[in-house]
Amino acid sequence: MVEFRLASNVTPNFHQGLIAYRERTVAVACARDSAMLALAEPRTIDFVDGVGESGPLAFVDAPELVAALAALLPGSQVLTPSELNGPFDATAWPHISSNDITYWRPGTLGEALFNYWD
Repeated sequence: MVEFRLASNVTPNFHQGLIAYRERTVAVACARDSAMLALAEPRTIDFVDGVGESGPLAFVDAPELVAALAALLPGSQVLTPSELNGPFDATAWPHISSNDITYWRPGTLGEALFNYWD
């Protein structure tokens, strides 16, 4: 583990754990309201004052890291880039606020689960 970035303000709705993996650093994004995980390019976020990057995450594929996380974190689900970059079906994710869906109009599952909405 390289670094933990815990979100304490309204945005983002996920925490990050940065992991040095092979010749790169990968962010493990963990949704604050569920046991959903995703692997993404690390984001620059200053969690103290909330200033930093925003917008959709760039999800990455690392099957060996997904397998390791699944073994270490039973009960969590690591979503793949193809799932996260696929269309968002609100009926499959009832815990996501219908008001947020109407206002923000997420185009992908990744945008709905890991976002900077206020």
